[in-house]
Amino acid sequence: MSANGVELGVESFGDAGDPLVLMVGGTTMLSWPDALCAQLALGGRHVVRYDLRDSGASTTLDPENPAYDLRDLAADAAALVAALGAQNAHLGGIGVGGMVAQVAALDHPDRFCALTLVGTRPVAPGPVDEDLPDHDHALMEALFAQPMPDWTDRDAVIAFAAIGAELLGNDREAERARAARIWDRTPSSDPAVHQANQLGMVFARIDCAPRWRERLGELDIPTLVVHGRTDPFFPVGNGEALAAALPGARLLVLDEMGTALRDGAADQVAAAMLEL
Repeated sequence: MSANGVELGVESFGDAGDPLVLMVGGTTMLSWPDALCAQLALGGRHVVRYDLRDSGASTTLDPENPAYDLRDLAADAAALVAALGAQNAHLGGIGVGGMVAQVAALDHPDRFCALTLVGTRPVAPGPVDEDLPDHDHALMEALFAQPMPDWTDRDAVIAFAAIGAELLGNDREAERARAARIWDRTPSSDPAVHQANQLGMVFARIDCAPRWRERLGELDIPTLVVHGRTDPFFPVGNGEALAAALPGARLLVLDEMGTALRDGAADQVAAAMLEL
């Protein structure tokens, strides 16, 4: 779908006449489980999940040298609401998509009526604020110790994803299946594109300035913050700080969750989102 001058890969669930829930990929749309999207649709929502630029089925130019910034990605979200024919939307963001969602809601307040932020934090990639817990040191050592796969080899990429899943507190088989789906949706044989799609590395290469954490008090819309208690990449203190900075936000901590939403949490998360 065309929005803000780019083509964005989208997938819809439910009736287009129902209130819109727009779900920002982190970086591909498959960060949002099918089961959650289906539950929201059963709850009377038109759910649209989409891929960020340079990922999935969205416009991919040069993921190693992206010529856009965080605020362009935020503008994509706002433009997509209009392209879908809605006045406004409940905006969901997961991981780095949660950073996009925060800035989108701040920069385009007329387009978003509610916010769900999953497994994210209130600052950009890079050095973290002193009051926020950084990535688990042992995790990062273990991740960087893993040899990169041949990004042109589907089986090797899937096996690599399974190893990472265990380190990140995620379900090994679910991550194998997701990696396979990401691979199969990638409209390119370029190994750099496959790597960007699987790891979301393109986001760390974009300009995320200026800071937005100090502006979060401006977001006077219903907000749900979901975080995994065992998340080693963005430890749960990040979600706690995010919820504390957002007026009236509800914090939902999932005991069995690492970095990824699990299908088993779909009912609980969907119920909380439908209350916003």
